[in-house]
Amino acid sequence: MNKPKLIVILGQTATGKSDFAVDIAREIKGEIISADSRQVYKGMDLGTGKITKKEMRGVPHFLLDINSPSKVFTVSDFKKMADKKIEEILNRKNIPIICGGTGFYIDTVINGNVYPEVPPNEKLRKKFGSYSTAALCELLSKLDEDRLKTIDKNNKVRLIRAIEIAYALGSVPKINNENNKFKILKIGLSVPDELLKERIMLRLISRIKKGMIKEIQNLHDNGTTWKRMGDLGLEYRYISQYLQKKLTKEEMIEKLYTEIWHFAKRQKTWFKRDKETIWINPLKKSDKLKALKEVKKFLK
Repeated sequence: MNKPKLIVILGQTATGKSDFAVDIAREIKGEIISADSRQVYKGMDLGTGKITKKEMRGVPHFLLDINSPSKVFTVSDFKKMADKKIEEILNRKNIPIICGGTGFYIDTVINGNVYPEVPPNEKLRKKFGSYSTAALCELLSKLDEDRLKTIDKNNKVRLIRAIEIAYALGSVPKINNENNKFKILKIGLSVPDELLKERIMLRLISRIKKGMIKEIQNLHDNGTTWKRMGDLGLEYRYISQYLQKKLTKEEMIEKLYTEIWHFAKRQKTWFKRDKETIWINPLKKSDKLKALKEVKKFLK
């Protein structure tokens, strides 16, 4: 029996995945499922680089703006919803395209892994709540070295959650392609490091000018706590610290730039594990044409 076909467009932050995915989708009657752990949240637009209606250029997009920022959205939630959307797209005789930078979300769908729900361990959380991030990193390195390579080392909540999962399951489950129910084409977008650093800074300044600070103030005004903001990722953590006058504007921008770059390096580590990905530089027209050719060949 022929497996249904699925296209995945992945890569580091600021490489232009969303725009590239729309280009591909318009050529092949594709519909896009966002694989971004923060773009699921309502009201988090500039801070997550969420695609706008205009930028979608008529291409349907799914799994954006589906959850309140005050409520946690898990990888299991993502898998259930993504599986349902893929089925709907295939039933319409269109091509599902997963696009995003959250490697764990992508892996859980394309590898068909079903992860056991690990309930919160309040005793463990209380125990490790007083630990420094450095101490938590050291502990995680002993429990699950691979997870430590890709985690945000300054996010105490995620570090404790990773330790919690490692205690319950042994480690984060590894890639397993054996039970794959799809035929998959993976295209990775990669930009040279120096250029990517420049793009990160330019994008950061652009988003601040467009009102990212106001967006984060509005989230707080509408009930998202400062503590929760720290869990929602870099922009929300450091801009909320600035809004609480814990950082100057210059310190906030410098911190953000440095941490976004570190995050991009962790994304690269995660994605480079998979040797099946076809890598292109989206800034080269010849590479983009090569990718489109691969897509059309794949769909024949």
